Amino acid sequence: MAMIMIGVIAVCLAGWGVSVHRRLVTMHENINNAMGQIGVQLSACFDALTVLLNLTRGYDAHESQTMIETIKSHQSVITAKSKPYDVLKQESVISETLGRIYIVARRYPKLKADENYARGMNALDRYEKMVCTSRLIYNDSVTKYNREIRRFPTLLLAGIFGFRQREYLEAVEKKTDMRGV
Repeated sequence: MAMIMIGVIAVCLAGWGVSVHRRLVTMHENINNAMGQIGVQLSACFDALTVLLNLTRGYDAHESQTMIETIKSHQSVITAKSKPYDVLKQESVISETLGRIYIVARRYPKLKADENYARGMNALDRYEKMVCTSRLIYNDSVTKYNREIRRFPTLLLAGIFGFRQREYLEAVEKKTDMRGV
C-alpha cells in the first residue's frame, strides 16, 4: 500500500513538473514571438526610411548618402533571440536618421511638399505605432513570465529547468515630431 502511495505521489509530482515546464515554455515562446514581431516592424521602419532617403537624394545627395551609409552600418536584424538593448540601438538609429531627414526637408520646402515624402512619413508613422504596440505586447509577456517564475511553487522548478527572468524594453523618450519645423 505504501508503494502505491509513493507511486501515486511520484506520478503527481512528475505531472506537475511537466505542466509547469510546458507553461513556462509557452510563456517563453510568447516573449520570443513578441521580440520577433518587433524585429519585423523595425525592418519595415528601415524600409520606409530608405524610401525617404532616396527622395532626399535628389535634394541633398551628400547628406542622403551619409544617412544611407549610417543605416547600413548600424542596422542589424532583430530576432526572437535579440535583447532589449538591441531594439533600443535600432530605434536610436531610426530616430537619428529621421532627425536628419527632417533637417533636409526643412532646407528644401519642395521635398516637404512632395506627395511621396508625405506618404513615406505616413508609412513610417504607422510602422512606429506598430513597434509601440509590439513593445507593449513584449513587456506584457515578460511581466507574465517573470511573475510566473517567481511564484511559489513554480519557482522551485523554474531554476532547475533553466528559466531565468527576462529584461523589459525600457520606455524610450517620445520622439519630437519635427515635420512642421
